[in-house]
Amino acid sequence: MDEKKLYCYFCGSKEKEVTYLIEGDDAYICDYCVEKANLVINENNSKKNNTTFELKNPQKIKSHLDSHIIGQEEAKKIVSVAVYNHFKRIMHMNDDDGVILEKSNILLVGSTGTGKTLLARTLSNYLNVPFAIADATVLTEAGYVGEDVENILVRLYQAADYDIKRAEMGIVYIDEIDKIAKKNANASITRDVSGEGVQQSLLKILEGTVAHIPPQGGRKHPEQPLVQINTSNILFICGGAFQNLDKIISKRMNEYKIGFAKKEESEKLNTSNAQPEDLVQFGFIPELIGRLPVMGALDYLTKDALLSILTEPKNSLVKQYQKLFFLEGVKLDFTAEALSAIVNIAEERKTGARALRSVIEKVMLDIMYEIPSSKNIKSCTITEHTVNSGAKPIFKKLKKIA
Repeated sequence: MDEKKLYCYFCGSKEKEVTYLIEGDDAYICDYCVEKANLVINENNSKKNNTTFELKNPQKIKSHLDSHIIGQEEAKKIVSVAVYNHFKRIMHMNDDDGVILEKSNILLVGSTGTGKTLLARTLSNYLNVPFAIADATVLTEAGYVGEDVENILVRLYQAADYDIKRAEMGIVYIDEIDKIAKKNANASITRDVSGEGVQQSLLKILEGTVAHIPPQGGRKHPEQPLVQINTSNILFICGGAFQNLDKIISKRMNEYKIGFAKKEESEKLNTSNAQPEDLVQFGFIPELIGRLPVMGALDYLTKDALLSILTEPKNSLVKQYQKLFFLEGVKLDFTAEALSAIVNIAEERKTGARALRSVIEKVMLDIMYEIPSSKNIKSCTITEHTVNSGAKPIFKKLKKIA
């Protein structure tokens, strides 16, 4: 072949300008273009692989949850088994044996700050499936001011990078589900558009239907193109605090207490014996409860649990703040007494693990304000007095070389 034709047919580089040329059918390609083509192929394959996932068994799922969530053993076990069965159902839904596996959505019951949202988010990250959080308090019946129920699916669709197939295998966490309970058990001539009306709207989506959603959210318009999403394989996890549900359970079990014992019992949410009739009494319609067959109760967080949450998980608050200080070149430590003081303040606020962040943020505010401007600080130790009375922490400074 003529030497003039010895060049890459993709980028035009001559033979002397590249490491080598690969000969094809009357054409050449250089090593650089081969490498670039290989990167493109690998990138496309990785995108395709994102639509699939490895089915983890319940023990592996729970083991991962254990590394991020302290306590709540029963709830983690219930969720692990339910999620495993859900995705196993998806993988075998086309079997020809005549047995149809039904979807098992999950209801998590627990006081605020016990880890309901964290449980759902950690789960979705581990399984590599799209995940969306929706707040039930902003939902109203279709046609009224507020968000339509279908907007829950819009968030999932966006989380899946607008890939319908991925979205149809995602997980949706509906928070504050207890806030859509019927306002009262008596019939009324007015519509309960943010209570029973929303429950009625959720029925079909939870069970499985082809929903039509506006891609960017908002209200539907006749001229607007809609996206169809089948919710049959979307796992819905609903969570709520269900305040006073324990009283309904105790009353049913003839355990309702009065006097001094009443205050002590009310501090802990006893929902492990919850039955569907208790939730109906709380204000849910039976049809909705039937579509949430798996129920997990999260325990009230004790001081020991709060202390573990503060220090043990991979993404614990202490480790987060230590990283913030590390980025400034400062080593951060907490004394055991300081950690106990933080837990004591958080426990008094009765808002669970969320109180830990607000307490530690207040303690660290002035310190984080000063540290970036102080270039000679080597380490910072937070003491009990720092937490309780706002005293200065113990600073160690770099020694100046004369």
